[in-house]
Amino acid sequence: MRYSEDIIEEVRAKTDIVELISGYVKLQRRGSSYFGLCPFHNEKSPSFSVSPGKQMYYCFGCGAGGNVFTFLMEYENYSFQEALKLLADRAGVKLPEVSYSREAREEADRKALLLEINKEAAKYYYCKLRSPAGEKAMEYLKGRGLRDETIRKFGLGYSDRYNSDLYRYLKSRKYSDEVLRETGLFNADEKKGMYDKFWNRVIYPIMDANSRVIGFGGRVMGDGKPKYLNSPETKIFDKSRNLYGLHAARGSRRKNLIICEGYMDVISMHQAGFTNAVASLGTALTSQQASLLKRYTQEVLVIYDSDEAGIKAALRAIPMLRGAGLSPRVVNLNPHKDPDEFIQAEGKEAFEERLEQAENGFLYEIRMLQRNYDMKDPQGKSDFFHEAAGKLLKFEDEIERNSYLEAVARTYHTEPESLRKLVNRLALGGTGQEARRQQEAPDRKKKEREDGVQKAQKLMLTWMTSYPEILKGLSRYITSRDFVTPFYRRVAEMVEEQYREGQVNPARIISRFEAGEEQNLAASLFHTKLSLESDMEKQTALKDVICNMKESSLNYRLSHLSPEDLAGLQNLMTEKKKLEEFKAAPLPGDLSPA
Repeated sequence: MRYSEDIIEEVRAKTDIVELISGYVKLQRRGSSYFGLCPFHNEKSPSFSVSPGKQMYYCFGCGAGGNVFTFLMEYENYSFQEALKLLADRAGVKLPEVSYSREAREEADRKALLLEINKEAAKYYYCKLRSPAGEKAMEYLKGRGLRDETIRKFGLGYSDRYNSDLYRYLKSRKYSDEVLRETGLFNADEKKGMYDKFWNRVIYPIMDANSRVIGFGGRVMGDGKPKYLNSPETKIFDKSRNLYGLHAARGSRRKNLIICEGYMDVISMHQAGFTNAVASLGTALTSQQASLLKRYTQEVLVIYDSDEAGIKAALRAIPMLRGAGLSPRVVNLNPHKDPDEFIQAEGKEAFEERLEQAENGFLYEIRMLQRNYDMKDPQGKSDFFHEAAGKLLKFEDEIERNSYLEAVARTYHTEPESLRKLVNRLALGGTGQEARRQQEAPDRKKKEREDGVQKAQKLMLTWMTSYPEILKGLSRYITSRDFVTPFYRRVAEMVEEQYREGQVNPARIISRFEAGEEQNLAASLFHTKLSLESDMEKQTALKDVICNMKESSLNYRLSHLSPEDLAGLQNLMTEKKKLEEFKAAPLPGDLSPA
């Protein structure tokens, strides 16, 4: 069982999707919709659309889409029931007691079991660090300047040099091999069977924002490879959507958050009193992590290693943070490599000064850009200002763009008006449009290859939900039985049912599916691009879709008709004749979309 459709709809109706998603994504209004950078894939041009009217979102880049429930399920990795409960609390709706379906209960139970095993493993590693076997690992941590309370705060541990120790311990706790395989804590092969993934390593438990252990990182003791090892992704661990140390940093009273690279950077900063530090998990910063930071702060200080790799990482992170609606600033640690080294060498007061002196993220980008050009050479200087002007174009707000333009002109000794004219000239020339077209080309080709029958059905569902006033006249030519794809037919039946009840509401239809994949698919059916402006274009396009879809439906039904079914054949011939008459006549008035 699941909650009734009425209670689900009450929660959905009381949750404004624009307000909800604005907490994760920076949105800007364009016409009747809002657009921003998609939180589900990395992109430079906003293709993520949120419709207040339909109370739905859809990304034209990656195809992610749905309603308020789908968003939380996709972004927070919640089950439908978890998303419903959170939004119900947010909207002040009291949920009745309900029994879960067997599948939902099994999924929730499996996640709870994996969290339980991770907690047991963390306790095992914690105790092993304090045993004689963990003596060298403890010496290493103490040698890095960590105090006992810091080691305890982050639950640091040690995995024994024997690679079956944790496995034997968890088997003694009666966990099955089947579920242990799903934890990511073990490797397996035919000769050795199952054995520990982490052995002879200092262990850093990775916790989510709610302090649940979802994975582990391990630093090898000695010269083994790799030096650092992370848990693989599991049902409870998605490294692109979590940040190391966030559980401890989320309660910090500091005005910003610090994003850095490593576990020890985070730990040493927290020990020194900088309790707002977090780190990405073995990968470059992702858009999902940037959106996660946005939930807790408006400003992010970027502290990556001061080598070339660190500079490149910072340059990748800055536009991503800005795209999430954050204000990034970059901290200069020279001559030291990382925060841990800086704090050990110069102390926390000097580190605090460096934080206060952090450089504006955009001006840092421009400074790093300038290193590529010889400013004493006229051509080099000209090329630099052309590329800087291209970056200034990315600011949509005119006041913000002018502020940065004047700062760049002042820093690099040129007339603001000259730089402004260059920016305007590049804007008129469409700078960036070609790159955008190249980026969109693979997606466009992929859409062009989409099966024609399915495309016609998707277009029809978009028409039906965007212009429900046509449904009365449309029923003379197209009904749900003309949708030959089973899932599309199911959705069309729901649209017809809603029309008979007096209101077509696509966001409510999505709520009738629990699986995230089905919710995404349903959302995509209501967001096929129409790209039409005039009434004549709309009428012509609608007539084409009706004809294409009806022809596909008739051909499909004819190919599946029994040779003995003469009555069925006669009906198909009648419908075909009716279609030919429809093609020859003007579009009826009751099929004109408003």
